[in-house]
Amino acid sequence: MSHPLDFIPASFREKAFWTLLILTLILLTLIQLLNIPLQNPVSPMGIVSFELAGTPEKADAILQSWDARAQLFAAFSLGLDYLFLFAYGLIISLGVLMVAEKHGGRFSEIGKTIGWGVLLASLLDAIENLALWRLLSGWAQPHCAGTAAISAIIKFGLLLLGMGFAFIGWVWKKK
Repeated sequence: MSHPLDFIPASFREKAFWTLLILTLILLTLIQLLNIPLQNPVSPMGIVSFELAGTPEKADAILQSWDARAQLFAAFSLGLDYLFLFAYGLIISLGVLMVAEKHGGRFSEIGKTIGWGVLLASLLDAIENLALWRLLSGWAQPHCAGTAAISAIIKFGLLLLGMGFAFIGWVWKKK
């Protein structure tokens, strides 16, 4: 199995990494700013509370706790998240590839699988966003809140795995 970003020339990977890191940090900052009006006692984590609601009743309670302005912030945040999911998916997957190549062997093989997992997390984020958009716009099916929550939980797990792998590979000295 190959890593999903093997097509990026090795000589360009570090430059691509730093460029994507800057883009990811800018988008993360914007999303965090958009999240501020979404935080309240019903939704203490803002959009993340909405992502993890899990049931139509909890999702509806969160929506009811947001005024029209907050719902616009949520809608804009969901739209911006489609760009963010590409940026963070590529940066984490590229980080995994770079440390996997640094160490080689079994570590590299595990990194290839994790690289695919990170890109799967981005796809799950897109599915989650669609389900949340349907809830926010009133076009929801009964399964939308559950779909968003399951997608978010798996996404967060895969992203933590990818970031943990990249961090360990970065700090672990090659023999």
